[in-house]
Amino acid sequence: MDEMFSDRIKDVPKSFIREILKVSINPSIISFAGGLPNRELFPEKEIKDATAKVFESCGKSLLQYSNSEGLIELRQWIADRYKKRKNIDVSPENILITNGGQQGLDLLGKTLVNAGDGVIMEEPGYLGAIQSFSIYQPNFFPVTVHDTGMDLEQLNSLHLDKSVKLMYTVPNFQNPSGITYDEANRKGIMACAEKNDFFVIEDDPYGELRFHGEDAPSFYSLNPEKTVMLGSFSKIVAPGLRLGWIVAPEALNQKLLVAKQASDLHTCNFTQSILHRFLCDYDLDEHIAKIRKAYGSQCRAMLNSIEKYFPDGVSNTRPEGGMFLWGRLPGQMSSMDLFNEAVKENVVFVPGDPFYTTVKKRSDFRLNFSCVDEATAEEGIKRLAKAIEKMM
Repeated sequence: MDEMFSDRIKDVPKSFIREILKVSINPSIISFAGGLPNRELFPEKEIKDATAKVFESCGKSLLQYSNSEGLIELRQWIADRYKKRKNIDVSPENILITNGGQQGLDLLGKTLVNAGDGVIMEEPGYLGAIQSFSIYQPNFFPVTVHDTGMDLEQLNSLHLDKSVKLMYTVPNFQNPSGITYDEANRKGIMACAEKNDFFVIEDDPYGELRFHGEDAPSFYSLNPEKTVMLGSFSKIVAPGLRLGWIVAPEALNQKLLVAKQASDLHTCNFTQSILHRFLCDYDLDEHIAKIRKAYGSQCRAMLNSIEKYFPDGVSNTRPEGGMFLWGRLPGQMSSMDLFNEAVKENVVFVPGDPFYTTVKKRSDFRLNFSCVDEATAEEGIKRLAKAIEKMM
């Protein structure tokens, strides 16, 4: 059967997190593994009301085919939001609505990457991006991420050529590490992009989930012609809507549109209309404030429990927002071995290995705090600490 499969799919790994979720079904297991927003914070009633309203006003037109670019009213809302939050001007004509942020990654790979082309990748980096770009058989250039962003010395020492088309980043509350690129780091990255003529992909699904600290300027504000912005409503409204967007320079946007048409004709007109009605009728800032408050409290509970229970030698990041923090075991300890030990203690997390483009036995690991209350976070960290102590 193997000879029937395309070369591009043969070596692309399964999503490790999706495999972990099978283990997490057991109700006795505390899971820090998922990248899921907290379902208790979904605006269920408001979405239900918005659905009824759009059916009343739009009727059967909701169920018809639509344009590939996306609902113009929704694209205008997104453009207005960029102006309000970041004071950057984005034309709704340069916004393409996608089936979640993940489709944006696929369209970028399809549009920009030939087999063997270069993709600069955060290390550790979002495994969904690694998986999505891997389909197009690139040559990855991994660059280490520290507490304030990419290692600029390492980045500038890379021998880059014209085959390097893009750099992928999650600069705000990075998945998986939870760190945020500071302003100086962003300027250094953009200088490298301008010198070597590649696009910086600014994937920002968590940017509105800041619970303390100050925002850094967007890459787009530094150079809009070298920046592609990806956004999503999954973390600030609901992931089941599967609605995201791309903002790209005009020439690239037109090619992305062609790729979008070939992929699915258009994103669901039905859910776009419901979401737009919700955004018009309800205060999104008020809703996001509730998410920030909850996640901030849950993150602090996890950090406090780590300080209380983890043995000496284990380090971790301290996020200012988002949904994740990053732990590091001492010495040559393997987080994959720790995972196997942690399952025995009825707690799971994501080992570091899947977040790297090179296969290694990593000592780091990701913890998600968005879906556990304070008491559950403490109990889960206590169990994980017991597993670490057994290994040490």
